[in-house]
Amino acid sequence: MASTSDIRKGLCIRYNHDIFKIVEFLHVKPGKGPAFVRTKLKSVTTGKVIDNTFSAGHKIEDVRVETRSYQYLYAEGDTFHFMNTDDYNQISLQKSSLDAPDLLKEGQVVTILFNTEDNMPLSVDMPASVILEVTHTEPGVKGNTATNATKPAKVETGARVNVPLFINEGDKIKVDTEKGDYMERVKE
Repeated sequence: MASTSDIRKGLCIRYNHDIFKIVEFLHVKPGKGPAFVRTKLKSVTTGKVIDNTFSAGHKIEDVRVETRSYQYLYAEGDTFHFMNTDDYNQISLQKSSLDAPDLLKEGQVVTILFNTEDNMPLSVDMPASVILEVTHTEPGVKGNTATNATKPAKVETGARVNVPLFINEGDKIKVDTEKGDYMERVKE
């Protein structure tokens, strides 16, 4: 058993007869009344995200997890196939268990959390950022740069990302996997 002081991003807990992964949390100490922790929980079985508030000192049941490195192979509809980088065993996961499936590039290594009790995969942790090539974007118009103007661009995985006007087709960009936002242009 853990308490609310142990809450951190990525912690898996058992709550309401389901297993949830903590996506966001905020410790709140109001001027009047007891402290509490405001959380955003994502169900690892359904992918549904709920908001919940735990009072300070509340006991939560954490789930023991094990992390393993897997390489993304390919997608088949809503099923994504991964290969263990140690023993080359393959597993298939549903699209709902991935945080950013549209930013997943073939051959990319991700971390998969497994429940140690029944060895079931819980969720896929992407790297903090990925480098993707822009496959389609409209040309930037000179003179439209008075503010931080952006334009939509399609990257090699099929995802759409808003990029600055100076980005052209064929450029490689770094994308934040948590928010899906453009970070910077990558020179090779």
